Amino acid sequence: MGTMKRTKFDSLISLSRIRSIQLLSGFLFLYLVLVSFEIPMVLRAGLGLGLESGEVDSTLPLISHPVIITETGNQFSTKEKEKPVFRSPERKIGEFKKISGLIFDDDAFNSVGKDEFSELHRVTRDAFALGKKVLEDLESGKLLREVENQTMSKQLTKEEPCPNSLAITGDDFVRKSKKLMVIPCGLSLGSHITVVGRPRWAHEETDSKIVLAKEGGRVAMVSQFLMELQGLKAVDGEDPPKILHFNPRLKGDWSGRPVIEQNTCYRMQWGSSQRCEGWKSRADEETVDGRVKCEKWIRGDDSGSEESKATWWLKRLIGRTKKVTVDWPYPFAENKLFVLTLSAGLEGYHINVDGRHISSFPYRPGFTLEDATGLFLNGDVDVHSIFAASLPTSHPSTAPLRHLDLSAKWKAPNLPTGPVELFIGILSAGNHFAERMAVRKSWMQYASVKSSNVVARFFVAMHARKEVNLELMKEAEFFGDIVIVPYMDNYDLVVLKTVAICEYGIRTVAAKYIMKCDDDTFVRIDAVRMEVKKIQKGRSFYIGNINYYHRPLRHGKWAVTYEEWPEEAYPPYANGPGYVVSSDIAQYTVTEFEKHKLRLFKMEDVSMGMWVEQFNSTRPVEYVHSLKFCQFGCIEGYYTAHYQSPRQMTCLWGKLKLHGKPYCCNMR
Repeated sequence: MGTMKRTKFDSLISLSRIRSIQLLSGFLFLYLVLVSFEIPMVLRAGLGLGLESGEVDSTLPLISHPVIITETGNQFSTKEKEKPVFRSPERKIGEFKKISGLIFDDDAFNSVGKDEFSELHRVTRDAFALGKKVLEDLESGKLLREVENQTMSKQLTKEEPCPNSLAITGDDFVRKSKKLMVIPCGLSLGSHITVVGRPRWAHEETDSKIVLAKEGGRVAMVSQFLMELQGLKAVDGEDPPKILHFNPRLKGDWSGRPVIEQNTCYRMQWGSSQRCEGWKSRADEETVDGRVKCEKWIRGDDSGSEESKATWWLKRLIGRTKKVTVDWPYPFAENKLFVLTLSAGLEGYHINVDGRHISSFPYRPGFTLEDATGLFLNGDVDVHSIFAASLPTSHPSTAPLRHLDLSAKWKAPNLPTGPVELFIGILSAGNHFAERMAVRKSWMQYASVKSSNVVARFFVAMHARKEVNLELMKEAEFFGDIVIVPYMDNYDLVVLKTVAICEYGIRTVAAKYIMKCDDDTFVRIDAVRMEVKKIQKGRSFYIGNINYYHRPLRHGKWAVTYEEWPEEAYPPYANGPGYVVSSDIAQYTVTEFEKHKLRLFKMEDVSMGMWVEQFNSTRPVEYVHSLKFCQFGCIEGYYTAHYQSPRQMTCLWGKLKLHGKPYCCNMR
């Protein structure tokens, strides 16, 4: 009996083992199936074609972790034991050398409640959606075919692609052009557009968006028109961006007085408006190229005080002086001809009417002069004629032919197989061909870069112009020093490039420390390395031109709303044109980002200061402040020099080689 029982027991054990083995085999098979799909999933993630969902803190920006697809031809060592390094498999996708895939998680995003949906969430989602589409069109060849067809069409019609000037009559403007004057290559510094027109007589208006409720019904007399500089359409089904919205309201404004309102609009979202209501801008308010934002004109409630009038002194022939005062009327009047000139200055747009300066509007971040590809007029105005002059004669798609030097000596060396000392991530825009070429020919020629002890890469997002993206991919393929971050470029999302820089620095090149700079920053690599070596070995550090106790600007070009930043002061942060962090801070940034716990802010340098402050709560950070990381221009003995033109870049490099000392170049 005992023997029989043991036999049955042993049989049960054997059966249990068989079932366990079968179960384990099933799990192993399932694991192998999942692993077999891992590579294509990573590939799709890098292109923005496939997205993974996960549990996300809904109060934080919802962006999934980056995926780096490195350039082809590099062999990576797997023998490094002291410091394990992540290396992506070799890939070649279409014409792309490498892609940094900061992928937005749609599933996680859709789980966010409406009340938790921030402006930065929306901008991020839209930018990644547009970037994904552009990458798909590039990979399929659709973008190339579209550009070739456009070019062929212009050649057949013998159309001049970038005329220096344009002119159109009022009739042609309304009937043939449908109230839109196309400016093929946008504007440039010094471009100006002149409109000759006549405002119509006021008419009765009942639109609730315009008319306020009044006794006797919702009716008012209205006369207003708008002039807009528009950009390319962001996406089908939406209005194109309004780079400048100029809206004179002769009658019908809610204030009951004639006003001029100016604004910008992107993806159907308006910015903060600038209203000129007849009072001259305050003396302490920011100016635009030295001009006030709003000039004075006669108002019904004007007290007539001397301070409210435009004054000047005239010398008479007999030698006496007499004070003369002049009150200017509102610049537009019903049924009265006007001549309006819009000019592009260094800091913003300037509006003159009948020879008198009326208003100036500062450039809003995120737009460039070349983005203004159309002039639109509508409303209660009859257009007589429009003239545009001093326009750029070259298109961004032809710019690389002038600026890029396709010589093998400017190519980036292959990535090393082991860790590097310093990684420098350079923020750049798609159409900055000249800036990138100047960097390649200047400080990227340091021996430490050529020997790959220091690695430098440009981080670029998708551009609104198809031609620019095509040329950018060719540039990346040839030089091998560009990392594409696949979202549509947006000023508010520069912070995403900074996260990509941190990831590339720790996972692709395993750098001891990581530096971020702009493509108009000249970097003395030898000086930066010497500064880092002053830090005690093993310590965490944050080096740069540190700002302490800075408060957010609530008005002007760099205005920050309380919703965006509710605190009264920023954490200590280094100015964006040049700062350095230790690798553990970069690692912390990427890890927190992947966990969806990294707070993002539209100002990338403030964001880095915020992340360092958070890291500092867990491990002490040594803050190193130096004015030699120059924020504005160049100073003698600089470590970095900002706002350097391509000519200045090559000049600074020439002086370093000639004199061995960091002298500045005062040229434009």
